[in-house]
Amino acid sequence: MVLDALIPGHFQRYVALGDSFTEGVGDPDPSRPNGVRGWADRVAEVLAGVEPGFGYANLAIRGRKVRAIIDEQLEPALALKPDLVTLYAGGNDILRPKVDIDGLMVAYDDAVGRLVGSGATVLLFTAFGARSSAFWKPMRGRFAYYNELVREIADSHGATIVDYWRMADYNDWGYWDVDRLHMSSAGHTLMATRVLDRLGIDHDIPWPAPLERPVLAGKERRAANRQWAAEHLGPWVHRRVTGRSSGDGLGPKYPTLVSPREWSAGGVR
Repeated sequence: MVLDALIPGHFQRYVALGDSFTEGVGDPDPSRPNGVRGWADRVAEVLAGVEPGFGYANLAIRGRKVRAIIDEQLEPALALKPDLVTLYAGGNDILRPKVDIDGLMVAYDDAVGRLVGSGATVLLFTAFGARSSAFWKPMRGRFAYYNELVREIADSHGATIVDYWRMADYNDWGYWDVDRLHMSSAGHTLMATRVLDRLGIDHDIPWPAPLERPVLAGKERRAANRQWAAEHLGPWVHRRVTGRSSGDGLGPKYPTLVSPREWSAGGVR
């Protein structure tokens, strides 16, 4: 069954799997691989302060769908012998015009079973509800069904849920990037606190204030929506139509275990 609360522990090897959500898109940092930081990096930095011998790998790549994440990331993750794994996959599948959610989640279930079977603590994520977004609204039924399957998988394997669906703070657009698809730096920071809280790990990350977004109406709102469609929605749709991905040509940020302690010492970032 799902653990209601994890016993605080000292993790030595954390591996993050997934897509842009876990890679850190929306939280720019030119000094880091792929130019982003993200909530997983922030979690790793805190865990490194708890365990001196801590190592962290982030195999997530933006644009990846469920089967690609499993095919490309599962075996490398298991080879690193993690004692902590976070996994989110499915958002890029659900946003396609047609998707077999049941079929995808059979593969997802198998992957989670293997991760849990390795002895790692496994954290899974529900998808965000996007209650205030007209763009996301038509997809909410799909995401709700996906979330129920994620909960069932967590129940059957003893994985733990980080419940993004119920995080009402993210209804504030100040926690989202200008592309309206990814969390902003403030959103990633907030997610890091939620993950650490779920793990029962003490941290001193301050509560991130949402970015101030102007409240627009009438012509200004329509103009802003047209600009967003031209700069973000249009290219996103074009990639889907042409079979391309924002992650084409990119590799994992940290394919092998690294120490976040080195980042502040001028080492790998």
